[in-house]
Amino acid sequence: MSVPLLKIGAVLSTMAMVTNWMSQTLPSLVGLNGTTISRGGTSERIVSALYPSPEEGWQIYSSAQDADGKCICTVVAPAQNMCNRDPRSRQLRQLMEKVQNITQSMEVLDLRTYRDLQYVRDTENLMKTVDGKLKTASENPRSLNPKSFQELKDKMTQLLPLLPVLEQYKTDAGMILRLRDEVQNLSLVLMAIQEEMGAYDYEELRQRVLLLETRLHSCMQKLGCGKLTGVSNPITVRASGSRFGSWMTDTMIPSSDNRVWCMDGYFKGRRVLEYRTLNDFMKGQNFVQHLLPHPWAGTGHVVYNGSLYYNKYQSNIIIKYHFRSRSVLVQRSLSGAGYNNTFPYSWGGSSDIDLMADENGLWAVYTTIPNAGNIVISRLEPQSLEVLQTWDTGFPKRSAGESFMICGTLYVTNSHLAGAKIYFAYYTNTSSYEYTDIPFHNQYSHISMMDYNPRERVLYTWNNGHQVLYNVTLFQVIKTSGD
Repeated sequence: MSVPLLKIGAVLSTMAMVTNWMSQTLPSLVGLNGTTISRGGTSERIVSALYPSPEEGWQIYSSAQDADGKCICTVVAPAQNMCNRDPRSRQLRQLMEKVQNITQSMEVLDLRTYRDLQYVRDTENLMKTVDGKLKTASENPRSLNPKSFQELKDKMTQLLPLLPVLEQYKTDAGMILRLRDEVQNLSLVLMAIQEEMGAYDYEELRQRVLLLETRLHSCMQKLGCGKLTGVSNPITVRASGSRFGSWMTDTMIPSSDNRVWCMDGYFKGRRVLEYRTLNDFMKGQNFVQHLLPHPWAGTGHVVYNGSLYYNKYQSNIIIKYHFRSRSVLVQRSLSGAGYNNTFPYSWGGSSDIDLMADENGLWAVYTTIPNAGNIVISRLEPQSLEVLQTWDTGFPKRSAGESFMICGTLYVTNSHLAGAKIYFAYYTNTSSYEYTDIPFHNQYSHISMMDYNPRERVLYTWNNGHQVLYNVTLFQVIKTSGD
C-alpha cells in the first residue's frame, strides 16, 4: 500500500508546484497584449487605483516622441480576467478537482486504516491466546474439557468483528488500484502541459514582460507632467466615516512610504488614523492614532514628505505636523486668507483653505477680501511655509465644487454634486487660464475632498462617506535631445 501512496504524494507535490508557477506566470503574461506599470513598493495602491473595474483596462495614457518622431508610451492594460481564457488554466482547474477528489479518498483511507489498525492491535493479545489454546488442544485433545472448550468458543466469538475489517482491506486494496490509475493519468496530462509550456517558453516571456514593465516605468518617470484630458470611472476603495472627510497618501516624489491617513469630518477634529498600507485601510486594520495638538478646519489637508499640512480651526494658520515625532514643526498664518466659511467651496464645510501638492511642490488654494472672493493660488516653501509666489485666477471660489493641482495647473470643478465636471484650468507657468469640459462620474453625489497624488497619478476623493479613486489621463509630447 505504501508505493501507490508515495506516487500520489509525488503527483500532489508536482501539481502544487505547477499550479503555483502558473499562478505567478499567467497574470504577468496578460501584459503582452498591452503594457503594464511596474509593481514596486506601492504595488497595492497602484493596482487598486489603476483597475477601474474587472472589465476595463488601465485608464492612464501618456505620450512622447522617439528619435523618429513617432508617438510612444501609451499605457494600456487588458482585463484582469484575460488569463482565465487560457486553455491551460482550464486544464489546471480540472486537474486540481481530480487532485482534490484523490486527496479526499486518501483521507478516508487514512482514517479508516488508522482505526482498523488500532483494532487489530487491540485484538493481538486475544489472537495469541486463541492460538495458544488451539495448539494445546491439538497436541493434547484430552485437555480440552467442556470448560476449556467454552472459553475457546468465547474467544473466537470476540474475534468475529475482525472479519469485516479484513473484508474492508480487500475493498481498500481495489480503491488503491483505481487511485494508481488516476495518478498515472494525471502524470500523463501534466507531462503534456509541461511539454506545451516548454514550447511556449513561458519563463522567457515572463522576463520580457518584466523588462517591458521596467522600461515603461522609466518612460513614465521621464514623462513627468502633462495636461489633463480625461478622468476614469470611479474606483470605490472603502465606505467608512461620515459624509465629509479626507484621506490621503504621501505626495512626495520619490517616496516608498505606503501609509494611508484618514481624517473624518470637516471641523474641530483632532484624530488622524494612520494605516500601514492601502490593503489595511480597506480592511480597517493595522492602524495607529495621532491626536493633533490643534483641531483642523475643512478637508483640504495634505501629507507631504512625512508631515501633515492642515488649516487650524477658526484661523488662517497652516500647521505642519510631523508624524514620526508627533510634534508641530512649524505654523504660519496665510496672510489675508479667509477662514471659518468666509470663502468656502460650494459645499461649505469650512473649506476656505485647501492645501495640496503636485509634481512642483506644495500649494495653498484660498481667497481673500482684496481678491473679491476669487481663487488665489500660492506656492509654499515646505519647511517654513513661506509664500513663494501667488496667482489670482479670477474664478469665484464659491462657484467651485473642489480643485486640485497637476503639474502646476489648478483644475476646478463646477459643482460638488452629481453632474459635476472639470470646468476651469489655471496655468501657473503662463499665468493664463481656459475653460474646460472634462466630465467625471460623481457616483455618490457629494464630493467634499478631491486631491491629486503625483506619485500614483490618481485623484483621491471623499464622496458622501465613500473613499474613491479616479485615474487621470495626461497628455504631453516630449521632444528628444536631437530636436
